[in-house]
Amino acid sequence: MPNRLSREKSPYLLQHANNPVDWYPWGDEAFQKAAEEDKPIFLSIGYATCHWCHVMERESFEDQEVADLLNRYFISIKVDREERPDVDHLYMTVCQVLTGSGGWPLSIFMTSDRKPFFAGSYFPKSARLGITGFMDLILQLAHVWRHQRDKVRQAGDEITRMLQPQSPPGGGSSFGPRVLGKAYEQLRMSFEDRWGGFGKAPKFPTPHHLTLLLRWHARHPQSEALLMVEKTLAAMHHGGIFDQVGFGFHRYAVDEKWLVPHFEKMLYDQAMLAMAYTEAFQVTGKPAYEKASRKIFAYVLRDMTDPQGGFYSAEDADSEGVEGLFYVWTQEEVKQVLGEEEGQLYCQFYDISPEGNFEEHRSIAHISRSIAEASRQYDMTAEALETLLTAANRKLFAAREQRIHPLKDDKILTSWNGLMIAALAKGAQAFRDPRLSQAAARAADFVLTALRRDSGRLFRRYRQGEAAYPGYADDYAFVVWGLLELYEATFAIRYLEDAARIQETMLDLFWDEQDGGFFYTAHDSEKLLVRDKELYDGAIPSSNSVAALNLLRLGRMTGNTAWEERADRLFRTFFHLVSDYPSAYTHFLHAVDFALGPCREIIITGDLRQETTQQMVEAVHTAFLPNRVLLHWAPGEEAGRLAALAPFVRDLQTAATGQTAVYLCENFACRNPMTSIDELKEALPLSLAFSSPTA
Repeated sequence: MPNRLSREKSPYLLQHANNPVDWYPWGDEAFQKAAEEDKPIFLSIGYATCHWCHVMERESFEDQEVADLLNRYFISIKVDREERPDVDHLYMTVCQVLTGSGGWPLSIFMTSDRKPFFAGSYFPKSARLGITGFMDLILQLAHVWRHQRDKVRQAGDEITRMLQPQSPPGGGSSFGPRVLGKAYEQLRMSFEDRWGGFGKAPKFPTPHHLTLLLRWHARHPQSEALLMVEKTLAAMHHGGIFDQVGFGFHRYAVDEKWLVPHFEKMLYDQAMLAMAYTEAFQVTGKPAYEKASRKIFAYVLRDMTDPQGGFYSAEDADSEGVEGLFYVWTQEEVKQVLGEEEGQLYCQFYDISPEGNFEEHRSIAHISRSIAEASRQYDMTAEALETLLTAANRKLFAAREQRIHPLKDDKILTSWNGLMIAALAKGAQAFRDPRLSQAAARAADFVLTALRRDSGRLFRRYRQGEAAYPGYADDYAFVVWGLLELYEATFAIRYLEDAARIQETMLDLFWDEQDGGFFYTAHDSEKLLVRDKELYDGAIPSSNSVAALNLLRLGRMTGNTAWEERADRLFRTFFHLVSDYPSAYTHFLHAVDFALGPCREIIITGDLRQETTQQMVEAVHTAFLPNRVLLHWAPGEEAGRLAALAPFVRDLQTAATGQTAVYLCENFACRNPMTSIDELKEALPLSLAFSSPTA
């Protein structure tokens, strides 16, 4: 019989709806039941595409013997970490404090008043390789609960005290160039010269490291920053971490060569990596980076887009219960699709060998040599070889589509959609492709209707017609980011208006008036043991990092210095923390870099249907100008709406009737308008170098 999870919308919770474990979703019913029956709580947190979550379910949660023990001694709660990141953040911190590590599935044992007393991650059903068996653990903790209750409560109280956040040191200073230089040196020291990336295996993409290095390169072109970026981007795109047949990036590589991935695909990785490749294209002009970014977009728009325009969350690593099975090939499988001659060439180029480079003599396709080198070997032009390989991948993709697909987590998360909107809008600008901005606009319109209340507050998740859970700080910050990029791509004033409204709502709900910065949960959210702030830029940037840059951009776009004053307060709040180890906060440093300037406001006036106006827009869109904001003004209704947001534009007039003009401003002081494209291109490059990297 289905348990209570059968009434939920989360694909992860629904995966457990037929477990014999008597699961509860997170909520008052479970905690009241635990108190009434004097039982402790077993809290299990995971997500739909988590490999080890599947393993623990198969071994333990589907097992009647384990379920009988859990049902007898505990009240069991299941949480989807992507729907309730506040719960996940809190109890993951518990696990890290108690064990020194963390991961999913996250296993927490706690009292009915939500105080944890034991934490861990994956447990096999029975003891194995030095890992405690889950059945043994259940019995041990049940015994402790029954016979040593005082120690359990004492442990819960002590852990709760340890979790309480400390107020940041007062008197934070303003950031200077030194913090950027320190971050650069830390990244350079951890950079892996041979294969790119940072640190040893497993290797994670961390695209915000790369985009920060591009900003450092703009200031210090003689540094190694661009080399580090290009080495990493090329190695990842050529490696097995990139799906060479169907496109899109897998989560991370388990080896130093980027060859063997953990095969799940996350929407946020696609968004952040697309932005890194897009910016690399703007810096270098190399077509390879545009191709990589466009492949990511092709994957997302083909496989991860809801008919209403929003974007799905993830695809699983497993199919048929085996990790990576959907993605790997044998030589025989390739040749069955491509034929002997073409199949042999394909296998040589993508390193698909008889012995295989993965499990059971299967291979992960990856690019083992350059097109130029391979074309010489095959005595054909590079263009002909690329055409052949592209056609071959299309055939293999069609054949792969007949396989059993991994699970798709089709819930739509507000925050991750904000990231993807930002990525598509940035791509639309850099590649002059309105189809990308149209896709971004569809997603934005979906979020602003289906995931926003009449009050202006955001929901966290949408699935099957239901929007649920109050939005968190990252939902607000990431949507504002996406809307700002989308406004600059399309100049549709409604997106700038909505960005300003949502930013105001975020300040009302999350801002810490006492110490500064944004809490992760709203003032009126469910009260957990701790109300903390998110700053570390991990797999994705933190809400405070993104909000800092949003505030600066809104301040420059509107001329409203109140936004920038909030950003300055946020900088001072986190000054000491970021200064200690800045490479842990690389997206936060994007905001610092912007604040250090010089920042430019670029206002293009004129009819967007005119060729000259379009040329002006393209010149700005395609250049790498990370410290600029862009506005468009033309007579009409939208001009009045823009002036309501940014009063300083009221004084702008086209230089001559019907003629396009560009105003380039710094610190709200504008130069004489430029009316020729050559004049604009000459003015756009700007020296960002500091007098000293350590000043």
